[in-house]
Parts: sequence; C-alpha cells; structure tokens
Amino acid sequence: MPVCGPKLSLCGLIISVWGIVQLALMGVFYYIGAVALAEDIPEAEYHEGKLQEFYAEVDKGFKQNAYNCWIAALLYLITLAISAHQFWANNRSSLSV
Repeated sequence: MPVCGPKLSLCGLIISVWGIVQLALMGVFYYIGAVALAEDIPEAEYHEGKLQEFYAEVDKGFKQNAYNCWIAALLYLITLAISAHQFWANNRSSLSV
C-alpha cells in the first residue's frame, strides 16, 4: 500500500543513500581521529600538567562522535528501506492499473 508518491519515495532513496555514505565516512574519520574534525568534538578541558587526561578526553570525544555518526547512518538505512518499499509499491500499483 503506497503511503507517499513515486517522486517522494525516489527522493527519499537518493537522500538516504547520500546520508549513509556521508555519515559512514564521517564516522570512519572520527574514529581514526582526523584533525580536521577536531572542532566538532565535545569540549575537553585542559588542566595544567595533565596532558594525558586531556588526550584521553579528546579521544573519547572522537569515538563518541564516530558512534553517533554510525547510529545516524543506520537510521538512514531504515529510511532507505522504507523509501525502497514505497518506490516498489508505487511502481507495482502503476503497472497493475
């Protein structure tokens, strides 16, 4: 049973694929600790003489952002499945009419 039209389902397919690719790659780059993404990690406070603790907090922030990106990519995967089903349902209903 189609809930949305063929154009909307196709748009959902395209946006979902792009979201999965982008967020999966961003998750990989956060996981390896890409310096270009350092300004997007949660605030880590630097205390005098405790450089190792600062590095640990920064590394923890990178890992948390990587996990967040991968979770969002999985949500886009669900959106992709719903959009693909709607696209299939629209094409199936247009062929039977």
